[in-house]
Amino acid sequence: MDPDRCPTGIASVDRLLGGGLETDCVTELYGEGGSGKTLFCLQVAHRVALENRWVFYVDTEGVSVDRLRAIAGEDLDRVLKRWLLSTPKDLAEQRKAVGTACALAREGQRPVGLIVVDSGTFFYRLSLSGPDEDDARQALSLAVADLVATALRAHLPVLFTNQVWRSMRDGGLEPLGGSFLNHAAKTILRFDRLSGPLRRIVLTKHRSLPEGSAEFRIGPHGLESVGPG
Repeated sequence: MDPDRCPTGIASVDRLLGGGLETDCVTELYGEGGSGKTLFCLQVAHRVALENRWVFYVDTEGVSVDRLRAIAGEDLDRVLKRWLLSTPKDLAEQRKAVGTACALAREGQRPVGLIVVDSGTFFYRLSLSGPDEDDARQALSLAVADLVATALRAHLPVLFTNQVWRSMRDGGLEPLGGSFLNHAAKTILRFDRLSGPLRRIVLTKHRSLPEGSAEFRIGPHGLESVGPG
């Protein structure tokens, strides 16, 4: 296995990503609700935990235990023993949870394989156009900077899911967070809903790979590859 890649377990996506997620940077996932972002995070986290590495999962929207159970099956208890789940209730708690996860990952006392922040912009979105918008933007920037530094120092992948807004210019969906987040994330994946259970991942930014796309489907036990192999 390439030490610079963390396989997702979805063959079509791993081909798109040159073997999997890069292990020293933040990967941003964005797309409309129901496009598969959280399921993708859960599936990657499941694989990492089964390799006896710790997963730090910061969840702002209520992760579904039923979804995780469907993916993990009989391995659920084993997987949960390698999860540290934080459920912040506001942006300040989210900043603290991210800081704790990053500190634990950097100190190296346990084998950490993944940090997930899902959704990283949920509380930030609530502050937009309000009196606390500037403070919220600063808190988000500090959290993302901490995640970037931790990915580099601890050599692990970070998944950061992002919400979207619809552009008045062309009607397209754009990620929240502005240019700082888009610059900080070295890989950016857009999730598109297709017909029925079919979904598409579009690679819109990568340090060494060309833009491209891969399809997958939402199955009863998680995400499944579409295409050969």
